[in-house]
Amino acid sequence: MQSLQNHLLIATPTMGDPYFSRTVTYICEHNEHGTMGLVINQAVGMNLKQLIEQTDENAIVLAEKAKGIVLAGGPVSQERGFILHTTQAGWESSLALTSEIMVTTSKDILTALGNDSGPTKSLVTLGYAGWDAGQLEEELQTNAWLTIEADLHLLFDVPIHKKWEMAVQKLGIDIWQLGPDVGHA
Repeated sequence: MQSLQNHLLIATPTMGDPYFSRTVTYICEHNEHGTMGLVINQAVGMNLKQLIEQTDENAIVLAEKAKGIVLAGGPVSQERGFILHTTQAGWESSLALTSEIMVTTSKDILTALGNDSGPTKSLVTLGYAGWDAGQLEEELQTNAWLTIEADLHLLFDVPIHKKWEMAVQKLGIDIWQLGPDVGHA
């Protein structure tokens, strides 16, 4: 089994689950036990200042950071935060995913994101997407998803409303011309 860690799942038009329609999901972990990812292009309707104030009412949030978008990372554990960010050591609960990308789940990073002491680039998500062993592979075979290798620009620089379109463009195909039998010769 080839690991899809550090890849993006791009929902195809045949995606049956409305939660994942037109989503792009960053895969944090993919192994024989299952898969964990973070949806990177769906807002939850809360900004960074509102989220930080829920965890630290005395936090100082800079005006230019206050309106940062909080994302719906997935339907599992939506009360838990996951911060996908460029590498920066020193947080209580971080996992290096690549030499350039980490995920942190501890609250100490949140306050730092509101000022200038946090990582250079980050995405704040609530919840995550999870698949049991073999489940994602089945969904890939039914053409619910296409995959590309993740890159920092698409993760952190492209506005969320353009991420799906940009990910599809990186595939080099017209996704709307894909039929339900794509990939099955």
